[in-house]
Amino acid sequence: MKASIIASAIALFSASSFAAALSADKDAIANYAVEQYQDAQIHTLENMVSFATVNTGEIETTKNPEFIGFKNLLKMKAAQLGFDYQDHGTTVLIGMGQQPQKVTIVTHGDVQPADASKWAQSPFQMDKTSEPGKLIGRGTEDDKGAIATALYAMKAIKDKGIELDNRIELMIYLAEESDWAPLRAFMQTYEQPKYAVTIDASYPVVVAEKGWSLIAPTFSGTDVENGVYASDLKGGAFVSQIPEDASVVIHNADSATKEALQRNISALENVKVSMVEQQGALHIQVKGTSAHSSEPEAGVNAIAHLAAIFDGVKLANNADGQALAFINELIGLGLYGKQFGEIAYEHDFMGPMTVAPTLLKRSGDDITLSVNLRRPVGKDAEVLSQQIEQALSAWQQAHQVTLKNVEVEIGTPMLLDNAPHAQALLDIFKHYTGDEDASFVSIGGGTNAKLFDNAVSFGPSMPGKPYTGHSEHEFLTVEQIKLNLKMYTAMMLTLGTM
Repeated sequence: MKASIIASAIALFSASSFAAALSADKDAIANYAVEQYQDAQIHTLENMVSFATVNTGEIETTKNPEFIGFKNLLKMKAAQLGFDYQDHGTTVLIGMGQQPQKVTIVTHGDVQPADASKWAQSPFQMDKTSEPGKLIGRGTEDDKGAIATALYAMKAIKDKGIELDNRIELMIYLAEESDWAPLRAFMQTYEQPKYAVTIDASYPVVVAEKGWSLIAPTFSGTDVENGVYASDLKGGAFVSQIPEDASVVIHNADSATKEALQRNISALENVKVSMVEQQGALHIQVKGTSAHSSEPEAGVNAIAHLAAIFDGVKLANNADGQALAFINELIGLGLYGKQFGEIAYEHDFMGPMTVAPTLLKRSGDDITLSVNLRRPVGKDAEVLSQQIEQALSAWQQAHQVTLKNVEVEIGTPMLLDNAPHAQALLDIFKHYTGDEDASFVSIGGGTNAKLFDNAVSFGPSMPGKPYTGHSEHEFLTVEQIKLNLKMYTAMMLTLGTM
């Protein structure tokens, strides 16, 4: 389905009619929100960032002191700003108004882990000085900045005594990055809203999301055959991040092997590689660039580049050697799975499926590789599963090995061509940015929009700029959070009266 077809299907309101409807009063309230609450939303975001709301699996979310403190902050802010507050365990609702119909603004308060050694200051202490104009910290863009902005957009509307037709309800889920099961259970009894908007993605308006998917083979074997072999293979931080670090130790490398490795290293671009001989072994480290795994083109994958160093180099068939061969042969440096059997495909609007090796995890002598896929509509899940199985079988047969285990998860993509409020949001974006060519977009990421009947996503990431959530340099600019406050205020005013 072409983007133009989707746009025409969604466009229940013409740009000209909306421009007329976007009154001076709405502009005035949006401007008031910035004048009155720009500093306050930054201060609130700073407080939110200070809570390391990372779900590690070691302690239940609702019993985790960081999440308890975060919820206490939300409860205090709701009372301070004059909103009702509901605590449903892993889901918090902050509302304005008691109207029977509602607009649900969907966010999340949990964040991905952060490697403190890669930040100028603590990732859980908002850094406003290292790079002037940037608010640096884990969760600033994904998704605590959006929470702070939504609260003060609601407050500006409340200040002005605006009578809305629909209740505004801010939903903050606390396990979006790790476990959707509690939210799915909550949605069984949550009444679907009149309109739903996630503010956990990109502008202008997201009407399609790829399905989060996973291929995770486990390699086993200790036979090193007294030849050249790899050990201590490491890489990545978590599954949904393009890894910026990967390393391996190579044993028994002769001069010809070292020359081959050096040639391959010289051919690589956009990465830093260190190959140092220590105690008779080669220690190889690759430094890439981290990014959200939904946008692999925004990063440089250290794991993939490390494997590429061994192109044409024969390694012993232990778990480390198998993993390097698998990555190099079935994934390579490409982003779209074209080496992985027949799995590659694309959609006219949503684009190609992306395939990225993101994490190497060791358990004893075994190594599990996580390969994160983001799949569009256009291929049946059963067909994709069969093609994955065929590629895995062929690789095992070619190498005369048996994978110890393979986890395969095929996510469901979303393509929404009938959201009644999408055009109104697009017109808000055009109005406040001046970008008259803006149109509906698809993203590789997956948000909680999939759990609603008609949810689309509206920011906070601007088109054409790298998305920094999940990276080790996450930030939101002062100017962006200011623009977000204007657009979210206008969004609530518009949907609140539709």
